[in-house]
Amino acid sequence: MEGDLSGFNIDTPRWDQRSFLGRLKHFLSITDPRTILQPEQELDWAKAMVEQSRMGVMPPGTQVEQLLYAKKLYDSAFHPDTGEKMNMIGRMSFQVPGGMIITGFMLHFYSFPVDTALRTFGSTDGTLQGLSDLSRFTQTVPAVIFWQWVNQSFNALVNYTNRNAASPTSVRQMAFSYLTATTTAVATAVGMNMWTKRAPPLVCRWVPFAAVAAANCVNIPMMRQQELIQGISVKDKNQNEVGHSQRAAALGITQVVISRIAMAAPGMILLPVIMERLEKLDFMKKAKVLHVPLQVTLCGCFLLFMVPVACALFPQTCELPVSCLERELRDTVKAKVGESSPYVYFNKGL
Repeated sequence: MEGDLSGFNIDTPRWDQRSFLGRLKHFLSITDPRTILQPEQELDWAKAMVEQSRMGVMPPGTQVEQLLYAKKLYDSAFHPDTGEKMNMIGRMSFQVPGGMIITGFMLHFYSFPVDTALRTFGSTDGTLQGLSDLSRFTQTVPAVIFWQWVNQSFNALVNYTNRNAASPTSVRQMAFSYLTATTTAVATAVGMNMWTKRAPPLVCRWVPFAAVAAANCVNIPMMRQQELIQGISVKDKNQNEVGHSQRAAALGITQVVISRIAMAAPGMILLPVIMERLEKLDFMKKAKVLHVPLQVTLCGCFLLFMVPVACALFPQTCELPVSCLERELRDTVKAKVGESSPYVYFNKGL
């Protein structure tokens, strides 16, 4: 049904972004994994519709539903700062298919250290007995390194794609950030694996999550270090840029780190416990070929819910009191807008 588009503002959120529920509905829409299946022509059509709507020039017969659908595709595939099309793997809508495969394999190929297995399941002569799947306890450090590297490379791409793009980054800086982020993150993960090799079995099952959480604290700031060095663009309530703030960058990146850890937590904490119980069932012992696809599928179920929930924890457009800015920037803002704008606003990224 065609609606009156005279007062329609395509950039006004459909749901109240000041509430968690409103943000959740928003991110349920734009992180929909089905959007990654849309052809390039459909995405280009969505961008054209959004741009035409902003200019107030719409084709005859345009319906509100068409504009809302176009905005959904636009928000899922184009960067909010630059309007450029994001690479498919780095989009938040790819978090479910990409994350479920990587996390599922990372958890499956992780194992208890052999000395923990001997202590927990071994016999008095120091041999492993009664294990339905001996391979779980014979994984090597290279396997841990490989899957942590794959995971952190994926995270690095996502972090760069969803950064605040108002801070320019050269190819050389990108390469240095990637190498530093992945190397430090993998070293952190492997170090935690080695550090907990004599820990109780329950703790060992949660080492992958602890390693990923610690690595996120390194990976995200490293891939977005230019924002911390140069500051990110902050604007007044009328969307006029008033300067760049390092404190705003630190706040935004901290919120993103918390969101990413929350995104991974349920799957990586609960799934090892669930799989441990399932693998004791008779039919699962006989159908070992199902272990990997089942674990990947369960990871997908967790992420399908947790990706929008984690993204909705904090508003994407953050506000920061002018009093919390750096002194020079605070004085600049007061000189430009006076006391009429007690807050500045910035895109924290995802």
